[in-house]
Amino acid sequence: MAKKPQSASIGQIRIIGGKWRGRKLPVRDSEGLRPTTDRIKETLFNWLMPIVRDARCLDCFAGSGSLGFEALSRFADHVTFIELEKQNSQLLTENKARLQADNATIVQGNSLAVLAQTGTPFDVVFIDPPFRKGLLLETIQLLEKNQWLADESWIYVESEAESPLTNIPTNWQLHREKIAGQVAYRLFIRHSIEETSHAN
Repeated sequence: MAKKPQSASIGQIRIIGGKWRGRKLPVRDSEGLRPTTDRIKETLFNWLMPIVRDARCLDCFAGSGSLGFEALSRFADHVTFIELEKQNSQLLTENKARLQADNATIVQGNSLAVLAQTGTPFDVVFIDPPFRKGLLLETIQLLEKNQWLADESWIYVESEAESPLTNIPTNWQLHREKIAGQVAYRLFIRHSIEETSHAN
């Protein structure tokens, strides 16, 4: 008997902390989608514990929404999800409804095109682009250039362990970093450029 195509098969992500702890949400099994593992997510949100409550968060390559929904579960004020794939975006909207997360905004579109416009400042930004597509540097530059970042903001970057992270803005300070298998994950604190220049 022929197997059905697996392209739209459904998996799950789990919210690991906060008001929705233990809730499981469906996610599509689509090419390039790598939901952040529970282990990495737990470490990241331990790092962000003093910051995430009441924060305005931006999930630049939302995919499954794993990071953004985790932030909402931990009482972030608002999360904006940007997702290119239409079906993933629809599922984010359905999961928003499942959780009754009225403080979530789903934007379906190309992240770089969205970030090329003038933004409003966010306190916490998640950057977890598809690997080996060369999207990371341009994302960072657009966030910095187009006012998407609060004067003091926290930026999470997940990238290939084999690729050095270069050309980071001078006003971004590396706060924490770890490598798990083929994934490098880092948390930066961004200070305003004026504050950085006074410190020098």
